[in-house]
Amino acid sequence: MKRQRGSTGRTAGVLAAAMCAALALPGGAWAAGEGGGYTFDGAAQRVKGAVSNLDAERLKAGQSYRDTIQKNGKLYYRVDLDEKQNAYVSVVAVPRTAAKAGYSDGLKVSMQDGSGTDCGYQSVNFGGSGFTRPLAAYTHRTIDPDSSTCRQAGAYYVLVERTSQDDSADWELEIRYLTEPGVKKTGPTALPENWASGTPQPPTGGPQRRDGGGGFHDAASVRQGEWRTDIKPGQTVYYRVPVDWGQQIFATAELGSSPVADTFVSNALTLSLMNPARGYVASRDLSYDGDPSTLAFDPERPVAFENRFASDDATNGLRFAGWYYLSATLSPEIAKAYGDKPLPLTLRVNVTGQPKPAPPYDGDPGPFTVTEDDRDAAATGQSGPQAARSGTLRVVGVAGIGAGTVLVLGLGAWWLLARRAAGAGPTPG
Repeated sequence: MKRQRGSTGRTAGVLAAAMCAALALPGGAWAAGEGGGYTFDGAAQRVKGAVSNLDAERLKAGQSYRDTIQKNGKLYYRVDLDEKQNAYVSVVAVPRTAAKAGYSDGLKVSMQDGSGTDCGYQSVNFGGSGFTRPLAAYTHRTIDPDSSTCRQAGAYYVLVERTSQDDSADWELEIRYLTEPGVKKTGPTALPENWASGTPQPPTGGPQRRDGGGGFHDAASVRQGEWRTDIKPGQTVYYRVPVDWGQQIFATAELGSSPVADTFVSNALTLSLMNPARGYVASRDLSYDGDPSTLAFDPERPVAFENRFASDDATNGLRFAGWYYLSATLSPEIAKAYGDKPLPLTLRVNVTGQPKPAPPYDGDPGPFTVTEDDRDAAATGQSGPQAARSGTLRVVGVAGIGAGTVLVLGLGAWWLLARRAAGAGPTPG
């Protein structure tokens, strides 16, 4: 009997290990209270930011990383650059859902060369919403033909800084480092004086169902059209749109009516636009009182190489072709007035203008281009670049397959243990 009990204990241990392994699958989403269901890149590697630039770990181009930053923390990372390529390091900060946030609380990402010269930075914050949500910002080293700053080959240091007044919990970080090849010949750097600044008519044909992803990695692909989903209080959904050289992107978001109440909620929905390097371009907020409410981005310039020499973030961010990202966040304050049930959300997207030739890159542009495969993905609703299914199915499917595999292994181990125990006496059925 003692041996039977020992066998049963070992079996329970195997099954417990199987369940733990299933729950520990990489790349999944945080629980709702931790990160609002944000879906991290499953291929991201763990890295530890340094408090001194000379201790910074080196990042590899094309790789995603994960790290954690504390309240008011500062973390350094290193990238080694040549004299030709442009470099982009983006950071997505994922706080707890519905944590309090001050107006200036947020994230700053900057880059310096070995002499301490600033090459570029971007700051993003929660603004007047009063609550946290995922924030995306980037820094870059841009080769400017009219400047000698930050053009030398060597080590460059990326500094990530967090500012928080109320939220003392750690924030998870998703970091991505990309390079863009130089051009064989630099074209004009001045912005065109004339460009189409009008707003096009909204797309026709009626809404199509297209649920957003949980992060950049599994953002749902869309093209020009009207896209319908449901969004819960505190939730952020992600979409991506292919925008080619010379094209303009326009987007509006509409919250549908609710029969529950007519309470006014300011900053009820935040709509943000990010570029293919996950750099912040623009954002807008709308208020909600139970009636239909709509917001729209201001018209921005067409995607063009010379935009990178502009001083404002919106124009500067429209510097290359590729997947542009839209994220929509519904305020957790909605739950107090309208309950926890999701509200209907419609996203209307226009992409105008004929594609123009790409600049004369001296190499493969990588993600900074639009291919026929990209257009097909947008037409079919394929999620992020490394997934073939929608964001929800990807997370559930990967978790289900992983858990099922581990469970089968656990049952196999249980069967072997039962067989061994059978040699010492009868075993429970």
